[in-house]
Amino acid sequence: MSDVIEILKSCDAFLEGHFLLSSGRHSSAYCQMAYLQQHPEKCAAVMEKIAEKVREMDVDVIVGPAMGGIVYAYELARQTGKRAIFTERVDNQMCLKRFSIKPGEKCIIAEDVVTTGISSLETKRVIEEAGGECLGICCVVDRTKADAPSPIPILASAAKLDLPNYAPEECPICKEGKLPLVHLGSRKMKQEAKQSL
Repeated sequence: MSDVIEILKSCDAFLEGHFLLSSGRHSSAYCQMAYLQQHPEKCAAVMEKIAEKVREMDVDVIVGPAMGGIVYAYELARQTGKRAIFTERVDNQMCLKRFSIKPGEKCIIAEDVVTTGISSLETKRVIEEAGGECLGICCVVDRTKADAPSPIPILASAAKLDLPNYAPEECPICKEGKLPLVHLGSRKMKQEAKQSL
């Protein structure tokens, strides 16, 4: 795992500061995984660890939620010979706009980072509404905690990070008042979260 963290740091994909996560929680660290995608050879090296596990699974389709999961789904599919598709938002609602899933196809969700797993639930819903079976998540970075596990099983990750995250009203960084809250993700946040930016 330390080699994965070193790769992330070498790409500036591991940031420190005051960040608003897609779950609405705050954190002093953020994995800006788009920075890893600038370096295909490093991205492939990180994904190889996950690909080894996926090769042992009975999987038909790898589904990457836009934006963060698209490249990782593609790279995982490239290394395993599976089919890769992605879900995307239309009017802030996750859907299968360009692709289809056949009834009974076994799918895994490819994510960049999983903190609470809430975002992945949207993709799971889309998979199941299409008649597919969601086996679980494969992610580059697993930020889940034992007391707040992902609602969808995490089947494989390249790195497990125990980074603190806080409910907005409990955030010590907010209370200190020295660092502005930054939202780097692509997901539209609720109005109250936007106003705190």
